[in-house]
Amino acid sequence: MGAVAIEQPVKTTRITRERVRDGMATAVRLSRQVFEVTREPKVVITLALVLVLTASAIGVVISSHQNRELFNTLSGLQEQRDGYQREWSQLLLEQSALSNHGRVEKLAAQRFNMVVPERQDIVLVPLMSTVAAK
Repeated sequence: MGAVAIEQPVKTTRITRERVRDGMATAVRLSRQVFEVTREPKVVITLALVLVLTASAIGVVISSHQNRELFNTLSGLQEQRDGYQREWSQLLLEQSALSNHGRVEKLAAQRFNMVVPERQDIVLVPLMSTVAAK
């Protein structure tokens, strides 16, 4: 077996280089055409409107996101408020039960040996203004 010589394809390299040159030339030509067209007033106005429209769309997205966040916060705060209202109602019921007159009298009698005074034990003290008027 002998050594095989590998030939470099010269034609392929030239064709590839020519294609790259042609592609670059086409790109430069197209970019010049684009820049020339962008100098026309209608195109400039259209581009400005596209920019304004894009900015407006981004603003809508940001606003919607903030709206969702605020709504979630509001929902959480409303749940917290409802919890506080339930607790307040329970505390009012507890206060009502604890301040019941019958319960207070019963505790006063048990803890402090207090009794409701009889009619003959009640003494009325006249006011100073009525004493001075007489």
